[in-house]
Amino acid sequence: MEKFISPQCAMCAVKERLCENENGKGPAFCPTANYKAVIEKAMHEYERPEIREFARNASIQEGECYSNRGVQPYVMHPVKPRIQEVCEFAHKMNYKKLGIAFCGGLHSEGRTVSEILKAQGFTVVSVMCKCGRVPKETIGLSDSEKIRIGQFEPMCNPIIQAEILNEEKTDFNVLVGLCVGHDSLFFKYSKAFATVLIAKDRVLAHNPAAALYASGTYYSRVFRKGF
Repeated sequence: MEKFISPQCAMCAVKERLCENENGKGPAFCPTANYKAVIEKAMHEYERPEIREFARNASIQEGECYSNRGVQPYVMHPVKPRIQEVCEFAHKMNYKKLGIAFCGGLHSEGRTVSEILKAQGFTVVSVMCKCGRVPKETIGLSDSEKIRIGQFEPMCNPIIQAEILNEEKTDFNVLVGLCVGHDSLFFKYSKAFATVLIAKDRVLAHNPAAALYASGTYYSRVFRKGF
């Protein structure tokens, strides 16, 4: 197979992009131009009825998050917060039972999410990250690697969270503030599809994009290797 330049879509500076326009163009690293066989193979997945329906409703939900779409020339006008999107999408999929996997540091947020989902007609199951009370030493942490040195400290356990929600046979799972890496394990072990409502950022009030927006000023250190 011919070896192409690895995709670098984030660095694309083309105005009329090939991935968005029939007559568009792409740079040398453009995967739309270079990975046609991979794209064709991936598209076969949408032939699976359950995947096609999930993707179809996700795209419908995307469109419904903007108002005045019939007005030309169109100017984007987003109108729905993510929690509303989650509820509406779950209704579109006819999901009845939703799971919440949340961080103990966001217990208040987890409670609020649970109350909102219930108010929208869902049966809700929620599991906190420390469920199981498994000592961090179990996975090889030393005392100096814990947050509270010299004290008992249970590990975050996304595998337990996922397996409990699997046992509960949830239709769809919502992540609220799981740590980097712990969220990855949850995705790997959850049998149901899952979405992220809150991405944890301990410093920036759970708005990790803020560091990107300020990367040219107060957070310029992010470009220094090792920070």
